[in-house]
Amino acid sequence: MQAAAGTSDTDSKWKFAQCFGDKGESDNITEADIISAVEFDHTGNYLATGDKGGRVVLFERNESKKGCEYRFHTEFQSHEPEFDYLKSLEIEEKINKIKWCKRTNAAHFLLSTNDKTIKLWKVFERNLKIVHETNLGENYGPLTAPVAKPFKPTKQLTLPKLVVHDTIIAAVPRRIYANAHAYHINSISVNSDGETYISADDLRINLWNLDISDQSFNIVDIKPANMEELTEVITAAEFHPLQCNLFMYSSSKGTIKMADMRESALCDQRAKVFEAPEDPNSRSFFSEIISSISDVKFSRDGRYILSRDYLTLKLWDINMENKPVTTINIHDHLRNKLCDLYENDCIFDKFECTFSGDGSHMMTGSYSNNLHIYNRDTLAEVNLQADKSAFKAKRLGSAKNKLALGGGGNRNGMTRAGRRDDADAVDFNKKILHASWHPNENSIAVAATNNLFIFTE
Repeated sequence: MQAAAGTSDTDSKWKFAQCFGDKGESDNITEADIISAVEFDHTGNYLATGDKGGRVVLFERNESKKGCEYRFHTEFQSHEPEFDYLKSLEIEEKINKIKWCKRTNAAHFLLSTNDKTIKLWKVFERNLKIVHETNLGENYGPLTAPVAKPFKPTKQLTLPKLVVHDTIIAAVPRRIYANAHAYHINSISVNSDGETYISADDLRINLWNLDISDQSFNIVDIKPANMEELTEVITAAEFHPLQCNLFMYSSSKGTIKMADMRESALCDQRAKVFEAPEDPNSRSFFSEIISSISDVKFSRDGRYILSRDYLTLKLWDINMENKPVTTINIHDHLRNKLCDLYENDCIFDKFECTFSGDGSHMMTGSYSNNLHIYNRDTLAEVNLQADKSAFKAKRLGSAKNKLALGGGGNRNGMTRAGRRDDADAVDFNKKILHASWHPNENSIAVAATNNLFIFTE
């Protein structure tokens, strides 16, 4: 497939395959089937998805099969719907985040969370064994010997033998980390030390030891004494990839704070603050909403930070706090429609962002099932579309529909379905919120409603 591009990446070739989901044209998609989390493991050989029904589905690399690179590995129910009777609050089973732990043996370990409870899952192969030989065959006489005639087997007794009948993939919860968050959990991040992780909700960030489920340490608390004075909430948090004492978190005010756990027990006071200066001429009723950061990511070397708000993607250097290195306008063509987007709640959509494995490219999603990839240095853009209609167009092979496949983009690097100069052509019901980049290759896993797409360069 020829990928549409903004500048010099027009020669980038990407192929794609649908690995999971409804391949038909039916629109009868249940809410529980919508994918809400996507995450590659540290090797890239395994891929996990979570959905709004509380299920986690794992895929494994399939080297032998052409087309789809990953095949189904296993599936398990991670969370169930609950009800908090003290607060009269229903707790959804939706999986908010999935994070893999680095492997130390043959088993996989991964963290999954809904709004309130985090679970550590162990996924491993289990052999099912059956009894192959017994002493109960017809040559061994009756089971109970008569009193007059003692039981005498016709041949020597043998011990029963167990043989492997089948191998299954089992998933068991090793730890359940509950009752530590009063507000909805939006982030979990495993530390580079492999022993601890953080979990963040709207007002607090907790530090956990993976082996201790009944105790956590509160390292950030922005809850005011009077809740009427609340001006911002925490939106995302992540550990530094190399230095286990550093982490960052973003806020609804558009700021990113990087803190050092060695400086104090509470890390919200003395921290580096990354904040872009606001243009007073563009301030409006929606300014605070669109400046809220929905996701932050470190580059693998820890030098750069990528942040996403509603309209823009920003690249930060951790040594320069006063302004971002680069600001990319993703939804600039929607500025005149903010009132409509507020009415239909689209303005509150939370798009994720991520770096490529080598940190040379950045990725984020958009509407009309569009996915944007940018070269970090040249800002050359590749636009891909993850849509069932794109598969249909590929099968039909019509020239008209090749545009939707990314086969021909306009000078802005956008397909017709999501052209930046035509906000009316945008399909707001189709959106790419969740995606993950392979740690070692140019392969991308993209969640589009209930479908999982793999794009490979």
